[in-house]
Amino acid sequence: MTAAMTADTTAGTTAGTTAGTSVATSSATTAGLLDALGGAHERAQGEVRIVSLVPSLTELLFDLDLGSSLVGRTGFCVHPRDGVRRVPKVGGTKDVDIAKVRAAAPTHLVVNIDENERPLVDALRGFVPNVIVTHPVEVTDNLALYRLLGRVFDRDARAAGLCAALQRELDASLALSFDEARVLYLIWRNPWMTIGAQTYIAKMLATVGLRAVAPPSGARYPQLDFDDFGADRFDAVLLSSEPYRFGPEHIAELAADPRVGNRPAMLIDAEMTSWYGSRAIAGLRYLREFRRAFDAERSRRAHGTVEDVRP
Repeated sequence: MTAAMTADTTAGTTAGTTAGTSVATSSATTAGLLDALGGAHERAQGEVRIVSLVPSLTELLFDLDLGSSLVGRTGFCVHPRDGVRRVPKVGGTKDVDIAKVRAAAPTHLVVNIDENERPLVDALRGFVPNVIVTHPVEVTDNLALYRLLGRVFDRDARAAGLCAALQRELDASLALSFDEARVLYLIWRNPWMTIGAQTYIAKMLATVGLRAVAPPSGARYPQLDFDDFGADRFDAVLLSSEPYRFGPEHIAELAADPRVGNRPAMLIDAEMTSWYGSRAIAGLRYLREFRRAFDAERSRRAHGTVEDVRP
């Protein structure tokens, strides 16, 4: 998730159903070479030049040892910090400079349905030979993502290592027992915005028994009004570090708002909850630690002591 998310709160106007790849042969239908929209991809041949329009996928490409093949990234692609410095910026996730992408002469473009808008992706498909569309929703979707990029770019062994690492973290989380807690996960202020139950963030939170709640609008990232969505609907508020950068002052703001009903509010690292790809491995570990801090904070409140607790 990036700050650009707030420009488009539903998947319907993003990369959509036409942002596949121009390479679609019978040999490309081998298992592992289909993207999120069923677009078929061949193994990359010759020089590989990749433009990534998704921060978490840029990080994943580096972890697959493809950093030297990246020729373009967004300004939100900030990890790994040392690696991305040499990769030219081509704009944001939605306000991409098409001329800069064209000048980079990419052989492959990596996009995401939630992050990148369909008209933009369609325009780029006019001159980028291969467009790989991603859309992880379940945490386990990362496994297919690793395998897809590993096969396309001949990094199968590295992809297998990431799959094994993610599975270990998933197993570690599944081995624990958590009492369910309802959380209101805020991503924006003025207006307040939260996440729907079918988002990747909600699925990550669910691995540690935190159930994301939201107004029944059907939107993936709905707006909310505390006058209508009262404190009886949630047990705690989580304040995300992106796209809106919440801080301690916002904890104080909510503490003074009677509509929040003295529910605890905690800051949470959005890179660990919303970044799929290789970041999900660390994200699962982070969430187990966060859940411990979350339970400690609720216990303190139950005994009349309130502190700002962070994992």
